[in-house]
Amino acid sequence: MSGFSATWLALREPLDLAARNKEVEAAFFEALPAEAPKILDLASGAGSTVTALTGEKSDIQWTLSDYDADLLSVAASRKFATRPASLQTREIDLAANLIELPFDAVDAITTSAFLDLVSETFLTQLVEAIVLSRKPFLASLTYDGRTGFSPAEPLDQDLCDAMNRDQQTDKGFGPALGPRAAERAIALFQAKGYRIVSGEGDWVIGPQHEDFLAEFLPGWIGAGIKQGVEKSRADDWLESRRSQIADGTFTMTVGHLDFAALPA
Repeated sequence: MSGFSATWLALREPLDLAARNKEVEAAFFEALPAEAPKILDLASGAGSTVTALTGEKSDIQWTLSDYDADLLSVAASRKFATRPASLQTREIDLAANLIELPFDAVDAITTSAFLDLVSETFLTQLVEAIVLSRKPFLASLTYDGRTGFSPAEPLDQDLCDAMNRDQQTDKGFGPALGPRAAERAIALFQAKGYRIVSGEGDWVIGPQHEDFLAEFLPGWIGAGIKQGVEKSRADDWLESRRSQIADGTFTMTVGHLDFAALPA
């Protein structure tokens, strides 16, 4: 799987926390045991899902799983605003060893900002494992291909289209589903009789997120150039956007779809 730095994850975490769909999370919580639920989190990174959900329920017993031992170490050492009941980590190559995880030994499974990175084959395997265990599943912050910029510029749509193509390249799990991931996952769960509660969870990014944008926009441009956007036009676009950030006029939205898949 493509790596993410702890610095990048820290920059995006405030946007993630603000974007998460509370109605979807409420439906997920209703499916959990009343006391001390055990939750397995997939592709946990530095523990953003713990930050988000422990604030609502502090007695969760967490098992965090990720390929990156350094990020798991960061998660294990964090001082969360509300301490979870317990937190353990498991270093694992999800692409190769997903079925080794203890789906039957937990009460629910979660993931954040992950499904758009995986392939159809991996997603099918994941859905089968969750359905076989008859556990509820919460998937937050799955990129769905929607992007908006203000003020609008002529290159915006070309860059968005290029990013969406880039999101479907191999991220470590085979050809990624990218913007199609959430809807495809929902269809797979519904075909197995699961009930779905879904809703948008969009980033709303403004000039106050200057440090985040300093990392995010060059990556966006890089993906565009890799997918065929002319470099000189992309560079001009980036310079214009930096000026707008500096004078406080730039805003951007990035669309995500959150959903809870609940056994009937």
